[in-house]
Amino acid sequence: MSWGNKLVVVFLLFAVFIGTMVYKAFNTPLDLVSKDYYKEELRYQDKIDGMNNAAKISKVIVTQNQTAINIQFPIEQKGKSIKGEAFFYCVTDEKKDIRLPIIVDSTSSVAVFKNKLQKGVYTLKLNWQLEKETYYNEQKLVVQ
Repeated sequence: MSWGNKLVVVFLLFAVFIGTMVYKAFNTPLDLVSKDYYKEELRYQDKIDGMNNAAKISKVIVTQNQTAINIQFPIEQKGKSIKGEAFFYCVTDEKKDIRLPIIVDSTSSVAVFKNKLQKGVYTLKLNWQLEKETYYNEQKLVVQ
């Protein structure tokens, strides 16, 4: 095979490679972080205030067993009426995201059953309110 034919083969292989990469790029799903990204950005100060409030009290403890994920709210808030939301955010797949209302028991803990979630890596975003104070906490969580 002459050098001219080799050059044509290399060029064709390169063109096929580039065409394959372009095809894959166009067929890759791109999920935005949030559909209301700009509205949430304007409310970011509320999240900062909530993180500052949460830093003043003891930490939220998240544990899991075979059937449930247990969220233990700070001991200072035990027995009080906590209202809020738990958002399980999956970075890789928007379809795995789930929002649940926070309904605490007498020990200030919440149990989320794993049958509501798919296996994967999540960011657990807790946003709750106690009286007039708002609190915010984020934790990485691997659901198995």
